[in-house]
Amino acid sequence: MTNDVIDQPAPPATFATGRRPEQNRAADLLARYRQVRKFSERLCETLEPEDLVVQSMPDVSPTKWHLAHTSWFFETFVLKVWMPEYRTAVPEYAYLFNSYYNAAGDMHRRDLRGLISRPTVPETYRFRHSIDSHIAQLLERADRELLDEIEPVFTIGLHHEQQHQELLVTDIKHVFSQNPLHPIFREQDSPNEKEEDAPAGWVDFDETIIEIGHAGSGFSYDNEGPRHRALVPAFSLATRPVTNGEYLRFLDEGGYTKPEFWLSLGWTTVNEQRWQAPLYWEKRDGIWWNFTLSGMRPIDESEPVTHVSYFEADAFANWSGARLPTEFEWERAAAGLPIEGNFVDTERFHPAPVSASPNDKLEQLYGDVWEWTRSAYLPYPGYHAAPGALGEYNGKFMCNQMVLRGGSCATSQSHMRATYRNFFQPEKRWQVTGIRLARDPR
Repeated sequence: MTNDVIDQPAPPATFATGRRPEQNRAADLLARYRQVRKFSERLCETLEPEDLVVQSMPDVSPTKWHLAHTSWFFETFVLKVWMPEYRTAVPEYAYLFNSYYNAAGDMHRRDLRGLISRPTVPETYRFRHSIDSHIAQLLERADRELLDEIEPVFTIGLHHEQQHQELLVTDIKHVFSQNPLHPIFREQDSPNEKEEDAPAGWVDFDETIIEIGHAGSGFSYDNEGPRHRALVPAFSLATRPVTNGEYLRFLDEGGYTKPEFWLSLGWTTVNEQRWQAPLYWEKRDGIWWNFTLSGMRPIDESEPVTHVSYFEADAFANWSGARLPTEFEWERAAAGLPIEGNFVDTERFHPAPVSASPNDKLEQLYGDVWEWTRSAYLPYPGYHAAPGALGEYNGKFMCNQMVLRGGSCATSQSHMRATYRNFFQPEKRWQVTGIRLARDPR
């Protein structure tokens, strides 16, 4: 698979004369399915079997588990529902590879996934390819009525797999970071030396009432709706993300030693975890380095800072005399902008440097780093989780988490929308999370 087609919507296929519309529709759906599934396996091409089975902390899942869980999803919510003759080869997989869908049955403990030595990696791939084969059989014989039923769940399954592709990348980074050999996931050219980045500019937005949330026929998760009106007061948003160089000045001025910048729980976390810098940063002979998926490198001051928690993002904003944007401000700013940027499709797997020239427009709003907002992850007015296991996808996590927007260099471009609401607990740092500042009118 070449880079220019990775994870992009499959082009319409060419069909023989006389094919029914539902056959064309099923063929397009199957092509998209194969494309997404193939990219998951492409991400594993440079990994050894030993790499695929390690769990470095409870938040991280072994790569093998991701490959199996995404297959379990299609088995559970598609094959077992619409293919009556389907019989799972190993019934115990339903227990091992369920994640948190209580309505789908019992599940193995998340923090013990690294103990699942069997099935082996080859057996996991066989399970995966068996699911692919049965999905192809189901779609090839599906009529219009069946496709109408299958397609919404099937589409969720594809986006679900793209979410796990992102987790696969960030999880293997954490796994490799624990190894003193500092393994390389993908070789990349060393970055060229750049001039010091220009100070960020600001884009001003007037107070207005806007429509927030997803609209239209395209795919979205349930937590992106219902669409509703929201008052967004006047604000300014930084033209680019905060850089490593700017964050280094926060460190140099004792940012991690001054409680006045930190939320109370954040200050407690800093001291309990002994944080002194972003995750993956390491000081060698007075020079800061960071671990990347292409190995250890000196900090590039022009790159967006990443692997910071909400607590760190908020403390930096306080230190700089600004604040984090709300998710409604972010969505207002993103409205109408193209969804372009450094996504996982580029296979760079690392944030790209910011522009060295001053700019008066928003840059790198999508891709590179997920941007923390100051908004708690809560339901929109009128939100109701769907019944059944798929209703557990988002709604039950609406507590003690903060919203992030924009995607990262580990996110698929075709998975992203202006209304996409990612969410994590405020202390989490292993995802590709960064900072964009906002401020109130002066």
